[in-house]
Amino acid sequence: MNQAHGGEKTVFRARFSSITDTDICNAMARLGEPDHNEALSVDARQELDLRIGCAFTRFQTKYFQGKYGNLDSSLISFGPCQTPTLGFCVERHDKIQSFKPETYWVLQAKVNTDKDRSLLLDWDRVRVFDREIAQMFLNMTKLEKEAQVEATSRKEKAKQRPLALNTVEMLRVASSSLGMGPQHAMQTAERLYTQGYISYPRTETTHYPENFDLKGPLRQQANHPAWADTVKRLLAEGINRPRKGHDAGDHPPITPMRSATEAELGSEAWRLYEYITRHFIATVSYDCKYLQSSISFRIGPEHFCCTGKTVISPGFTEIMPWQSVPLEESLPTCQRGDTFAVSEVKMLEKQTSPPDYLTEAELITLMEKHGIGTDASIPVHINNICQRNYVVVESGRRLKPTNLGIVLVHGYYKIDAELVLPTIRSAVEKQLNLIAQGKADYRQVLGHTLDVFKRKFHYFVDSIAGMDELMEVSFSPLAATGKPLSRCGKCHRFMKYIQAKPSRLHCSHCDETYTLPQNGTIKLYKELRCPLDDFELVLWSSGSRGKSYPLCPYCSNHPPFRDMKKGMGCNECTHPTCQHSLSMLGIGQCVECESGVLVLDPTSGPKWKVACNKCNVVAHCFENAHRVRVSADTCSACEAALLDVDFNKAKSPLPGDETQHTGCVFCDPIFQELVELKHAASCHPMHRGGPGRRQGRGRARGRRPTGKPSARRPKDKMSALAAYFV
Repeated sequence: MNQAHGGEKTVFRARFSSITDTDICNAMARLGEPDHNEALSVDARQELDLRIGCAFTRFQTKYFQGKYGNLDSSLISFGPCQTPTLGFCVERHDKIQSFKPETYWVLQAKVNTDKDRSLLLDWDRVRVFDREIAQMFLNMTKLEKEAQVEATSRKEKAKQRPLALNTVEMLRVASSSLGMGPQHAMQTAERLYTQGYISYPRTETTHYPENFDLKGPLRQQANHPAWADTVKRLLAEGINRPRKGHDAGDHPPITPMRSATEAELGSEAWRLYEYITRHFIATVSYDCKYLQSSISFRIGPEHFCCTGKTVISPGFTEIMPWQSVPLEESLPTCQRGDTFAVSEVKMLEKQTSPPDYLTEAELITLMEKHGIGTDASIPVHINNICQRNYVVVESGRRLKPTNLGIVLVHGYYKIDAELVLPTIRSAVEKQLNLIAQGKADYRQVLGHTLDVFKRKFHYFVDSIAGMDELMEVSFSPLAATGKPLSRCGKCHRFMKYIQAKPSRLHCSHCDETYTLPQNGTIKLYKELRCPLDDFELVLWSSGSRGKSYPLCPYCSNHPPFRDMKKGMGCNECTHPTCQHSLSMLGIGQCVECESGVLVLDPTSGPKWKVACNKCNVVAHCFENAHRVRVSADTCSACEAALLDVDFNKAKSPLPGDETQHTGCVFCDPIFQELVELKHAASCHPMHRGGPGRRQGRGRARGRRPTGKPSARRPKDKMSALAAYFV
């Protein structure tokens, strides 16, 4: 906007729900001022979630992480919404575990209507839990040879078209019918929105405004090969106004804004787009109408019945066939007093069954019902409890709590049930909504809620022993876990390697724990020791085609130099004389990440590798070489360290049967065919690209030497590598 010259406001808000020319132009023509109360409500929610979550999470993680070896989680988090979400899953688990099946009995009768047809009748009593009583009813009905019709009915019924689509319903269907997790479905919907295919996907509204142009989006679908006939018929006959739903005052329901095909979107996005489009067409279609018939029978003293349905008009089920009325056998025409021959009466023994684990769709419904999270944050909370190893997603997208998730929830119940019950968060959400409406004071709500949780936090800290008792039953102490791997530099006894996340080394004698890099394998590194602290080195590897580097457990957790950070390995250590350090094995700067240094992997022979110590760039080089060393000399052209390479005479690729050569990995023409650039299969996030040091004994300061092949047209493998790195 134009620069302000006085005290006038220059910040305005454009409100639009789809990225189309019409909506954007209309929004810019009707700019409004930002709503201060809504902003305060958002600020309050952010501050509460951050302060409460950080306090509880940090305390839990610090308290439990160093005590139990098979506690398979690097973070034991708490969240005002996340924890009640987990509570729903554990509550269902507890019901399943405490369920005791009960036997019951059912009578089932079959009557013949003609020579080739019979009807299966349902018992009006449904079931009884006493076998002797069920047997008595069976004996009485088996004496009868005929079933007499007591009443018949035929009634026209309608199955209503769906309400307009909001976020929660979209997430429910995506999980239950499309097999897409809520987080993945939300990300896919947002991508469809930013590409202009659908309207804004975060909305609680299921009601279209009276002035909403329904025919515009419908015309966009008139030539689509999958539903063109249905759309054209609706446009010709006249659309049906959508049902009146809930108007939350935010965005209109989720609506397709332009036509698309599977080839255009890809299979994942297409499945969600197809559902959104079919749902929209269904909302402006007509109700499904069907005829329901029922016949009531009496066999002796007992009453039975059967029902049947016949579709009159499919209505919206034509575009949503999965919602169609299930086909049932049509019933014969009969009147009160008619009789049919009884062909069979039998007693069935059955058992009550426990509820199943919650599906994501059921969990979303519970969260919406109890006011846990918003339409935008519900998928985030479900994703968090999955990622943090509190629940696992099983077939049918059912959420089964892990041992850790169960212990946490039971621990909260033991200390303070309100930490896990949805009631307190639901009350907070109501207060936040009142702030947005201007009916509650921001500072009062924030101060009161923080004071409540501050008291709960202090009580939780004082009572943590109650949760620890449950942990002791479920998890093994750190000293009793893992297998001996490397020696401690302080007591020279073997430390135990605990593989469960977060993987770490534990010295039971010194009672010290050392964190290791994650997402890779750890093994002893030739029993070599760190010259600084005498700890045995270990080797971290991401796989045969990936990266590997040695590290000192103590130095990695207690950096010895100012320019080192916690978690670094020997390939980033600046020790001036250690044979494993960056100073001795660094070759040249990796310009791919602008902060990393290419380091020789001395353990990779005979398939030698040079890897960046920051990003996941790996160069495979000098295969079958007997020995590769980093020389003290540097390249005169690019200042990279030279490499001394020794080959076996029988496998030497060098010209003239030579077995030794010293040269620059970037510039030497003899090395051109001996280097192949790859990306590592995986890499610990700590060592990915980002701001960092530029070092490596002053080598390869980023200047490309004159005459080096262009990065655009590499002539061979070595040229490609040089162009890629510099």
